[in-house]
Amino acid sequence: MKRRRSLPDVLAGAVFVLIGGAFALGSLGYELGTPLRMGPGAFPLLVGAIVAALGLAIVVKGLVAGEMIAFGTIPWRAVAVIVLALLFFGFTVRGLGFVPASAVTALLTTLASTRVRPLMAVAVAAGLTVAGTLIFVVGLQLRIPLVGPWLGA
Repeated sequence: MKRRRSLPDVLAGAVFVLIGGAFALGSLGYELGTPLRMGPGAFPLLVGAIVAALGLAIVVKGLVAGEMIAFGTIPWRAVAVIVLALLFFGFTVRGLGFVPASAVTALLTTLASTRVRPLMAVAVAAGLTVAGTLIFVVGLQLRIPLVGPWLGA
């Protein structure tokens, strides 16, 4: 019987091992403390080790009991729209303000899907804008104006 390897699992697990290892290695620059009085490096070390261990388990699973997965076509339109929306937000949030930049970004990312109707996209964008404003501006008190100087505020 031939063993089948899952390349996506092996690659994903390797990424987890690298990220977890980087966090664990970076945490060694901080004081670890003792189990009763943990220092600032203890939590990142623990999380990095857990992520690396899970990544190693995914690699082993991909090598031992992998399954063949056929990749579909890459939705290039959606990838391009989402990247452009994020760039739009990053370049305009200070000038337009949080609410308009969030609304346009949410609308663009919602319209990246071909299955979403325009009215639903507007509703989702409005909901995400309200939620983002409540979380970041009201809850976390992020110091970004709601409406920026480009719009006369």
